[in-house]
Amino acid sequence: MVTHMTDRPAGSTSGKERSYPSPVSEIEIRPQGFDSPVAQTLIRATLADLGVRYGGSGDETPIDPTEFVPPHGDFLVAQLDGGPVGCAGWRSHGEDAAELKRMYTVPAVRGRGVARALLASVEESARRHGRKRIVLECGDRQPEAVALYTSAGYERIANFGYYADAPGCLSFGRVL
Repeated sequence: MVTHMTDRPAGSTSGKERSYPSPVSEIEIRPQGFDSPVAQTLIRATLADLGVRYGGSGDETPIDPTEFVPPHGDFLVAQLDGGPVGCAGWRSHGEDAAELKRMYTVPAVRGRGVARALLASVEESARRHGRKRIVLECGDRQPEAVALYTSAGYERIANFGYYADAPGCLSFGRVL
């Protein structure tokens, strides 16, 4: 289990007080089988969110649950107050890289540090299993994801994967 503490203080801009969502004080992040009921519930929510943004089922990328079993992958679930609030996993991408997949946080906790904590945990898991780099693909209709990845040091790379030639595909990577 990985526990993350966040310290996002409230702030102000232009002399006016601004309201922020309450920061999450403690997030528990644990490995969870990709095909477990909890993970599958979060993955269905992920696909529904992507379906709203892009149409269809959200993501047609072929995925085998066994790809998310250490040492060749991992799948993590974030919990807050004992309930699942997010997920993310990685699978092998070549000899020494990991590919981030199924990154998601429930709408009620967005902007409170859950996604950042999940991303850090996925990166740490991949690093522990010998990965030197992490890559991902997302789309141009996910501005909050793009902002998270760029603020975490990810840079644009050549598109790859199932949607490499799709309009709006954005691929990112970083050294771990």
